[in-house]
Amino acid sequence: MTTSPTLPKSRQQLILAVLMSCSLLIWLDNTVLSTTLETLADPGRGLDATPAELQWATGSYTLAFATLMFTAGALGDRFGHRTVLAIGLGVFAGSSVWAAYAGDASQLIAARAAMGVGSALIMPANLAILMWTFTGPARPTAIAISSTSAGVGMAVGPVLAGLLLDHFWWGSVFLVNVPVVVLALIGVAVLVPNFRSPERRPLDPAGMLLSITGLAALAYGLIRAGQATAWTRTDVWAPIAVGLVLLAAFVLVELRSKMPSFDPRLLAERTFGGGNVALGLLLFAVAAVTFYNAFYLQGARGYAPIQAGLAGLPTALGAILGAPLGARLVLRWSLRPVTAPALTVAALTMGAYGLFGLGTPLVWIEILLLVQGLSIGMVLGPVTAALISSLPLDRAGAGSAVTNTVRQTGSVIGIAVGGTIMSIVYRRSIEPALGVVPASVQERARVSAEQARHVATEIDRPALARAADDAFIHAMHVGAVWIMFIALFGAAVLVLSLRPAEKSAEPVQEPESDRESSYSVTGAASHSWPDTPPARQGDDVSSH
Repeated sequence: MTTSPTLPKSRQQLILAVLMSCSLLIWLDNTVLSTTLETLADPGRGLDATPAELQWATGSYTLAFATLMFTAGALGDRFGHRTVLAIGLGVFAGSSVWAAYAGDASQLIAARAAMGVGSALIMPANLAILMWTFTGPARPTAIAISSTSAGVGMAVGPVLAGLLLDHFWWGSVFLVNVPVVVLALIGVAVLVPNFRSPERRPLDPAGMLLSITGLAALAYGLIRAGQATAWTRTDVWAPIAVGLVLLAAFVLVELRSKMPSFDPRLLAERTFGGGNVALGLLLFAVAAVTFYNAFYLQGARGYAPIQAGLAGLPTALGAILGAPLGARLVLRWSLRPVTAPALTVAALTMGAYGLFGLGTPLVWIEILLLVQGLSIGMVLGPVTAALISSLPLDRAGAGSAVTNTVRQTGSVIGIAVGGTIMSIVYRRSIEPALGVVPASVQERARVSAEQARHVATEIDRPALARAADDAFIHAMHVGAVWIMFIALFGAAVLVLSLRPAEKSAEPVQEPESDRESSYSVTGAASHSWPDTPPARQGDDVSSH
């Protein structure tokens, strides 16, 4: 067995900086768009995008990301992770330029999907290079440092978007990715060896096609329900049914594969499967409530983009503080008594959006967002680490692919369902106010609160704008309750899946030093970082 080459410490640190800049791109992109949604819906300053188009602008990225990530890992094993990372960065930069200069919502949706392809190529290669570069005790330290890019992206993204939107056109939030990519590409070319595995995993084109088409059909049907305001129409239930059938076929294909890219068998294991379902439901709720928050702060409350970005900082700060706090508490009390209550608190904070109104003091919103970020951070990091550590080392790679895919799928469906609930309730709530509005503009006012406000300005009907705000607030309240129940269901799943296994009559006492370094589902089994990368990355390496 051959280990990865030992690189000079200075070069390792430079590689880590390059990898952090790559992952920072992805997290920035995830948060920047949420601040830009209100502007994109504006007929004058943006693209006059409908709620459904904005759902797709967000969901197309996540859809491509979720369904191509496990294929990208196989490409890295075959052609080298540096090669795949560089291609991913190039795709991301090119599609960012496309998104910045999109002429309409359809072009933006397509560009966002291409950005998702780039992110799917970047993420697995990034992790693989990190695992090959660092060995022994340096590896967990490098992973911990690298993970801070998520918190930085969450904190910087909305503020950066607000600054750009206040001074430039909306496309600038995408164009800012390009110089970061150029610097990252230079670093990748100069510093990073082209690690690759001698064991070539199959690319799984059938699984990739079924997963993409299945999720796309399911998301289309759910979003279409918001446009049609009915679930009984053929163009609503038929795509949903087709999507579910295709996803079932995807699972069957993967089950029959000797080397599946996405191994559904892992989900049958109580701890790993249940924990991933809980994380998927949490990401479902986070995506939906983030979608609501963008329109609440900028649309209903009238905040400028920079003000909305600053208002979201407590969530990022809470997430940054919550991850290490959760890790420390898990070492003391084990996973379930820490993460299940934290997920419950996160669910309740999402339900608290049902108490927000047009005059809610900002300080209460900020406190709620801080608690929400803390609780989410205390769940995501510890549960993800524990789930991967619960698997044998030779299945860690497959487990990582399953976990990432489930999380991104939860986000896709969360955006679709959350946005659809908001659209349906809004249309029903605004209807009584449209009786005195000219018939020629009634349909525009039904589309969204943003459209209704512009119609009110055009025809000089301030009462219509107030009615649109009230209808949106009511829709957000209804959606928040549904989101809360879904997240609470995730907490219940987590409680059941993390039940301690039956203990033997004479349990072996673990030394205090080992117990301090343990990190697992029950708090008793140790989690170690091997000196060699996971088996999915092979036992050999080729460098440039």
